Amino acid sequence: MRALIACERSGIVRRAFAARGHDAWSCDLVPADDGSNRHYVGDARDLLDDRWDLLIVAHPPCTRLCNSGVRWLSTPPPGRSLDDMWRELDEGAALFSAFWNAPIERICVENPVMHRHAKLRIANYREPAQSVQPWQFGHGEVKRTCFWLKNLPRLQPTLIVPGREARVHRHTGWGRRGLDRGRERSRFFAGIADAMANQWGDLDGLSPFQRELFEVTA
Repeated sequence: MRALIACERSGIVRRAFAARGHDAWSCDLVPADDGSNRHYVGDARDLLDDRWDLLIVAHPPCTRLCNSGVRWLSTPPPGRSLDDMWRELDEGAALFSAFWNAPIERICVENPVMHRHAKLRIANYREPAQSVQPWQFGHGEVKRTCFWLKNLPRLQPTLIVPGREARVHRHTGWGRRGLDRGRERSRFFAGIADAMANQWGDLDGLSPFQRELFEVTA
């Protein structure tokens, strides 16, 4: 399977698929954190017509799309204008639209819960197929994220753990590894990446009964 992991610099999802023998590539505006040569530097939208079997948008810029940022559309932060906020909302919605409507058979776009202004700006928008938590996949943390899915089954939990620490939410600045809060919040969880690779990596081999069981989305 040829898989493009868009908006990923960490390589976490790319490595999960590559470890299972897939032709996996990541793409971001900056080089990969792990220095991999299976990483494109640039706009992922330029690659969407390259005959991929699977597109996973791991963590696109979502500051203006998500519910937590809707307040800035009426009262912008210091040094910014309302025009800035609405222009960035349009840009974020256009990016999501490009991924969601890409000419690729199977698509997963990950994002937090969206506000209504974002939904109205996304072409062919529909509600997310599911939301997941890291603690369902072996990480004792809380960070709800939504998956918009096309022709993919809902991801099934693999390891439910008791931890419920909101570590990323409480991250306030620069850590010992020099990661700022925004970058830390966007870092994907390896347990979820492994579940994606295991459950979505061989969909062509599923029987009709298994496809019905997993509720493959249209």
